[in-house]
Amino acid sequence: MSFELLTPNIEEKVGKRLEAFDHIYRQNRVSRIKRVFWGIVIAAVIMLFIPWTQNIRSEGSVTTLRQEQRPQQMNNIIPGRIVKWWVKEGDFVKKGDTIVQLAEIKDDYLDPNLLQRTDQQLTAEQQTITYYEGKVQTIDQQMSAMNNERDLKLSSIDNKIIQTRRKVQSDSMKVIAAQNEMSVADRQLEGATKMYELGVIPLTEFERRKVLHQNTNAKLIGAQNDYNNSKQDLVIYQLDRNGTIQDYLEKIAKAQGDQFQSQSQIATGQGKVAKLQNQYDNYKIRSGQYFVLAPQDGQVIKARKAGINEMVKEGDMIVEIVPKDYQLAVEMWVKPMDLQLLSNGQKIRFMFDGFPAIVFSGWPSASYGTFGGKVAAIESNVSNNGMFRILVAEDKDLRPWPKDLKLGGGAVSFALLKDVPVWYELWRQINGFPPDFYKEQQQGKDAKEKKEEKHKY
Repeated sequence: MSFELLTPNIEEKVGKRLEAFDHIYRQNRVSRIKRVFWGIVIAAVIMLFIPWTQNIRSEGSVTTLRQEQRPQQMNNIIPGRIVKWWVKEGDFVKKGDTIVQLAEIKDDYLDPNLLQRTDQQLTAEQQTITYYEGKVQTIDQQMSAMNNERDLKLSSIDNKIIQTRRKVQSDSMKVIAAQNEMSVADRQLEGATKMYELGVIPLTEFERRKVLHQNTNAKLIGAQNDYNNSKQDLVIYQLDRNGTIQDYLEKIAKAQGDQFQSQSQIATGQGKVAKLQNQYDNYKIRSGQYFVLAPQDGQVIKARKAGINEMVKEGDMIVEIVPKDYQLAVEMWVKPMDLQLLSNGQKIRFMFDGFPAIVFSGWPSASYGTFGGKVAAIESNVSNNGMFRILVAEDKDLRPWPKDLKLGGGAVSFALLKDVPVWYELWRQINGFPPDFYKEQQQGKDAKEKKEEKHKY
């Protein structure tokens, strides 16, 4: 075989090998990796300047806006034993429906006629008070009669004293008159004695004047005796008046003592009546506590006692009731560092457990399936977990919350803050800085509506 015949085959084989080599290693082709790389770099740079909404993320649970709308325990007021259950767990009840019936277990209240007997005691004490009140009125009448009798008697004695004083005055005038006559009689007797000794008048005339002197002296002594007797009568009447006053004072004081004693009995009886009335009302109210009633419309859950004749202590929980009507809210917890970034009325977004959602925390307008709310209350005291409790109510202007939400369900919240570039947010996150301090300002009606439209999903 000649060399010329072999050359075309070798060249053909070498060409095929070179073609295969180029196909594998692509040495002669233009690479697109650089374009892709630079495209990615440019896109990343552009993304760094895209607006990013700062937010505070927190986990919470579904609750109610008002405390009386939350699940509440039904505690037993009195100790007792269960006689009958009128409902079962899961039943819906209305306000006033009977939950459970209890029976008494204390010896002090086992008497079936306790109310009737207590009422009888109360009636007896009230009648006793009535009797003593009648006695007080009678004593008042007696004291009034004694005062009238005393006044009449004193009036009579006063009249006698006035008459006696007049008599004393009259007798004193008579004594003065008798003393004047006695002076005259003394002078006449002295003159008659001298004239008799001189023989001017006879013995008969002297004896007549002597008898006249004796009569005048007797008259003076009688007048003095009458005057002294009148003064003695005046003293007697005055003593009689004082004695009468003292006598009636003693009688009235004794009557007042009886009256005060009766009034003391009335006060004691009123205290007993008040005590018995209190006992009667307590017994009556206690008898109404044997039937435990639903305080509001709701569902009965979590029965702590189950069996018949099972004992319940005072204050023990019997069941729990979930109110039928309530206004939903979300209870969320924030760190003290983030507390200053929140304010009442601030916008919050939620993801509820059981409701699918696609969330881009930095781009709320690109998220789907979330719900809006507004901060309703911020507690001023830190909780036991070291965070502050926030209550968020439903935002009526946005998408309504699901009707199937249950109390206690989980919720993830996003408090929307300031819009910043992505590069700034990355820089903040890397350095561990808190979000920028931000308070929502009133920017006019148009700006507010525009922002609400931005956050609507």
